[in-house]
Amino acid sequence: MGLNYLAIVNPAAGGGRSRRLLGPALDRLKAGDIAVTVAETRAPGEATEIAREAYGRGVRNFIAVGGDGTSYEIVNGLYPQALVAERPTLGFLPLGTGNSFLRDFSNLGVEYGIESLLAHRSRVCDVMRLRHRTGVIHFINLLSMGFSADVATLRARRFSSWGELGYQASILLTLARFNRRPFPVRVDGAEDFDSRRCLFLTFNNSKFTGGTMMIAPKAEINDGLVEYVRWGPIGRLGLIRNLPGLYDGTHIEHPLAEHTGAQRIEFKLDAPVDVMVDGEVLTLHCEELDVLPGALNVVA
Repeated sequence: MGLNYLAIVNPAAGGGRSRRLLGPALDRLKAGDIAVTVAETRAPGEATEIAREAYGRGVRNFIAVGGDGTSYEIVNGLYPQALVAERPTLGFLPLGTGNSFLRDFSNLGVEYGIESLLAHRSRVCDVMRLRHRTGVIHFINLLSMGFSADVATLRARRFSSWGELGYQASILLTLARFNRRPFPVRVDGAEDFDSRRCLFLTFNNSKFTGGTMMIAPKAEINDGLVEYVRWGPIGRLGLIRNLPGLYDGTHIEHPLAEHTGAQRIEFKLDAPVDVMVDGEVLTLHCEELDVLPGALNVVA
């Protein structure tokens, strides 16, 4: 008997590429005895509402069709309600701009996503939970603050229609400003908060971000830990020299870099800060981050 999935589709992902390529992908799944019901989103945040309503009426298998932002919205529709009921399953068809989460397993993107669904591959995955001043969010890839979040924020707010050129422009402008500052955090109940200045902090469940940047090479999706990576106040020239290390994971060997697996992170921020969460840009007054071990099945 075949499996049934609800595919939540962001038709605008990849400049409309997601909608154009969906038909052939669904035909392949149907040929493999997988039944798929399609729900298209019409506005940001709607994938969360669709997933929440569907889970509430008993749907347990989902496919995110789009980029990282689509899966982020779906995860936030599933939790926290899925914590007190049957564990959901999430597959991926990155027909839009890509999926950094899948990069942990393959660089084949949508082809790997289809093959995994057809092969019924399923892995247990942790879910990260961030409590902030006005609510709670959940994610499966990473949260970052500092330089990387500044680049993502600038691109989203000023250069969103520029494509790859907008990303490069955002990097150059962020380099020019180069705002190294403290984000006080306390790891696993340490005696003191770490208030040293830094270039960036990331809190990772998986290894990659931005498609090919291996920010957290030691991260594992099912170890019950968040991989905390900190890069101290490196200078502009030092950052430029070490940029290749962000793509092969060797940046964590730099003298100003630190990383550790943790179960709980506390924040002591004076005000809300810009963060990048699974490709989405938000401004949050972060308070506490912890792990929901094995809360999700992922098809990967």
